[in-house]
Amino acid sequence: MRFQQTIGSSVSCSGVGLHSGQPVTLTLRPAASNTGIVFVYRNGSEETLLPAAVSNKVPTELCTAISVNGHQVKTIEHLLAALVGMEVDNVYAEVDAGEVPVLDGSASPFVRLIRTAGVISQTRRQSYVKITQPIEVVDGARRVRIEPSSTPRITYSIHYDHPLIKTQSYTHTCSASAFEQEIATARTFGFLHEVEALWSRGLGKGGTLDNTVVLSEEGVVNQSGLRFPNEIVRHKVLDLIGDIALLGFPFIGHIVAERSGHAMHTRLVEQILSQRDKWVLITSEHSAPAQEARPSLGLLRPAPSLAI
Repeated sequence: MRFQQTIGSSVSCSGVGLHSGQPVTLTLRPAASNTGIVFVYRNGSEETLLPAAVSNKVPTELCTAISVNGHQVKTIEHLLAALVGMEVDNVYAEVDAGEVPVLDGSASPFVRLIRTAGVISQTRRQSYVKITQPIEVVDGARRVRIEPSSTPRITYSIHYDHPLIKTQSYTHTCSASAFEQEIATARTFGFLHEVEALWSRGLGKGGTLDNTVVLSEEGVVNQSGLRFPNEIVRHKVLDLIGDIALLGFPFIGHIVAERSGHAMHTRLVEQILSQRDKWVLITSEHSAPAQEARPSLGLLRPAPSLAI
């Protein structure tokens, strides 16, 4: 069992929200052991803390969102994926608008942000949810299941009636290096014929060819093309990693998803938490000798801002 980890310093970036199109600045700040991932919605001198927990999830379309005391932060999944993918357990993620910046549509800019801040070990060991019996959510041909495994793995299968996608399947064995190399750079995607429909529902206002893979009936609209031949299914794995972070602990098990999505991912988290007889929490009270800094959110120095 490894020790919990946070980032070594505060760091910021700015962009626009994928769905709102509004400008937003994100600042990541170190947090003490057992804090977890906590979003901070800052409005002037006022702040609202929104722990990344499935109990704070609210229904949304095409993204994952949490809300506390009437304040909502949406499209949190790419940042959550970067944090848990890089094994950052404790962090404050401060935003000055109601959506995390989309940046290039993947988790890669957030990974670079984390690399710049540094990842440091803390004084308490990390606990894990170890699956002992299968847990499944099914909706017709769509399903997501977690079953016992000696290591954390994800197998994702998708099918779209599009010549560049059709049926794709990908298996990811979870580790920081594998996430950074295989998953983080996979971008969000959408279909050209759905763009106007999204706009009419107030979604996708910040989407551009710089942050979204757009698929026409014939192929990819983006001149740069795809980053991987199977970039679409890799991005679905990325989304699942971000959504499963709402469990609050890393998992040890094998997640198998077929034609799933954000709502089913978070329903799986709810089912895991409700079926307590099908998993055990592996924990340890051993402490490391190093001293741990416990920063006060209101007393931190301004974070360096990066162009990413």
